[in-house]
Amino acid sequence: MFSYVPYFAGIISGKVKPHAFSWTIWGILAAIAFIAQRQAGAGSGSWINGLITFVCAAIAIIAAIKNEQKITKSDLISFVAALLIIPVWLMTKNIFCALIMVATIDTLGFYPTLRKSWLHPFEENMLTFALNASQYLTSVFAMNIVSWTTTFYPSWIFMVNASFVIMVLWRRKKLRMA
Repeated sequence: MFSYVPYFAGIISGKVKPHAFSWTIWGILAAIAFIAQRQAGAGSGSWINGLITFVCAAIAIIAAIKNEQKITKSDLISFVAALLIIPVWLMTKNIFCALIMVATIDTLGFYPTLRKSWLHPFEENMLTFALNASQYLTSVFAMNIVSWTTTFYPSWIFMVNASFVIMVLWRRKKLRMA
């Protein structure tokens, strides 16, 4: 939870400008992942998704109220596509398909933040995303039952967050050099 303290501080100071679409999708996914992990026996390894559900909801609400982001057509398409895949994901009986769908939904949800951060790389808090990467990696090692079902989602989130941090830091460096 401490990883979100600098993020909220950045929002309050006006330096961090979250994209409501991304945080809405991430909150929905965290809630569903929490429920699925609990049902699969993940135990304390699932707690992170339960807590993140509430954090994502708070950030999405703040972002929507502040409405500082320019919503592009591609943002809207990725948001709607992610929302439309969620019911299909929930109805699927095939675990492999479900895991591919959750990764797709998360990636589509990440798109508005990725696009915004490419253009404005200083409007995100990299410490939060780096800590998120590490906490998801840590949650993999906290699973009571280690299986493809319990570890795929946190592993995916680790990789996406770590890649995002690398991309934004690279982009910041390039803009500073320009």
